[in-house]
Parts: sequence; C-alpha cells; structure tokens
Amino acid sequence: MGLLLFNNAPTCSISTQFFPSKSTHVTANSFPSFSHFHVSFSSSGQKVGLRRRARVRTYGIKCSAKVDYGSAVVNEKSVSVILLAGGKGKRMGASMPKQYLPLLGQPIALYSLHTFSRMIEVKEIVVVCDPSYKDIFEEAIDKINVDLKFTLPGKERQDSVYSGLQAVDLNSELVCIHDSARPLVRSGDVEKVLKDGWLIGAAVLGVPVKATIKEANSDSYVVKTLDRKTLWEMQTPQVIKPELLRKGFELVHREGLEVTDDVSIVEHLKHAVYVTEGCYTNIKVTTPDDLLLAERILNMSSVEPPK
Repeated sequence: MGLLLFNNAPTCSISTQFFPSKSTHVTANSFPSFSHFHVSFSSSGQKVGLRRRARVRTYGIKCSAKVDYGSAVVNEKSVSVILLAGGKGKRMGASMPKQYLPLLGQPIALYSLHTFSRMIEVKEIVVVCDPSYKDIFEEAIDKINVDLKFTLPGKERQDSVYSGLQAVDLNSELVCIHDSARPLVRSGDVEKVLKDGWLIGAAVLGVPVKATIKEANSDSYVVKTLDRKTLWEMQTPQVIKPELLRKGFELVHREGLEVTDDVSIVEHLKHAVYVTEGCYTNIKVTTPDDLLLAERILNMSSVEPPK
C-alpha cells in the first residue's frame, strides 16, 4: 500500500503510549477534511469516553455537523466484505500464491475470513480468487455465519475490486475491502474503520510512518526529506459507501485512471477519506520474512488459527 501525507497527523490507540491526553487536530492536504477527537480517561488510565466533532467538506458540497462518535452505529448485517485473494505473490517465491501458504497449519487467507465472519456487522464475504483455490474457502462455509460469494480476479487490483463490487448485495450500506494476505487484522480495528467509513463515507486503516522517508530524483540523489509526522502507511480494510465507490469507478473507467489502493478511487472524486489508526501488527505477508514475523506475532498473542 502507499503512504498518505497529512498535516498534524494524530496519534491515538488503546494505551497511554499512543492516545493523546488532549485534543488533536487533523488537516488533510490532498482533500479537505477536518476532525477533532476528545478522549477522557478514568483514574485507572483506561479510556472511558470518546467524542468526535467532524466537519467534512467536499468540492461543491459543504457540510458542518457535530457528531457523537459513540452514537455512530453500523447496522447488523449491513456490510459486504470484498476479500481480495487473487494475487500471484511472486515475491514470496513459493509454488502457490502467498495467501494460501500455511500459517501455523492454516492457509493465510482463512484468518481474515474468519475474523470478518464473526462480526455482527458483516452480512456477506465476496471472495475474489482463482477458481482453482475456491475449495479452500468452501471448506469453511459450515463454520461461518455469513453468505459466501465468489468472483474472478482481474488483471490489476482495481479490476479485482470492481469484480467483487458487482457481486455485492445492493442493500449493503458499506463495502469493506481487505487483502487476504493480511491475516492479523484485529476485529476491534475493523469496527473502528467501519464507523469512520459510515460517518465520513470513506475510511482506511493506517499507521504513522516510523522510518525517515526521503524523496530522490531519477539519478538517486536526495531531493528532500519528508516530514515523518505527516506520513501514514496505508493498510486494509478500506471502507467505502457502495454508491460512492460505484461513482468512483465510473470516473476511473471514463478517464482510464490507474489506482494502487481503493480509497484512491474516492480521492479522484475529491471526496474526503479518513485515516483510522490501526496496529503495526496488521502486516501484509509478502516475503518469507513476513511469514516468519506473522508466526511470531501469533505465537505471542491470543489469536487462534481458524479451525
């Protein structure tokens, strides 16, 4: 995934190491969006309250409203998940795509499948995969409580997402797009990004960049050092309201645009996209080293392999 540039990017998570003790302010460069968070803590240090006032503005449309974050409710069985499982995984150097390699005895793709299937907000999972791997998911049908659909992958990522969108239930209120090669996504983070997607129209999990990032020219000479405080690494899920995503694809197809992630489609509409802070453990398994890291994270956590 790519990096997103912000002004005054917030830092917030589930511990006092990340949650600020005072309000933080976010201003986006690439699209106009402004948000404020107010976090209160009990004497024990646990978060007991979170309220957000959000003012979202898109080109041609101005909207100002006070939103109580705690009142944002994503309805049960209102979310369609598009699980992208059609990649080739060439960097892994394995005999099969990376998302089907075993992770502690179970295919990588089944971890996120089971995570989404246990969420009350999810009504269906549309798996975008090569038919030769369809049986891996079909074997899990009896163990999940959501509808399971299948569509064919496209040449590029955006083509696969579009293929999955065609199978989405027309009554769904949110589309949640996830890379099956990210097996460690946490349901709590999914719930957060779903709420932000419902409030804003589009939201994506991301984490603040840790490393120093430099821009170089075509001759490999440094042009400038980017401000690390304004950079975010994008993850999945990426959550978009279906009518917005369909409108975005109309623009992409009409103008022949190429995008590397899903919310970029919405950005081309000049619509606000919110970054929901996730976890650094939500890694994408791309190389053998990533697979070893995923195993270590699982061994150190309470997450159990799908059965």
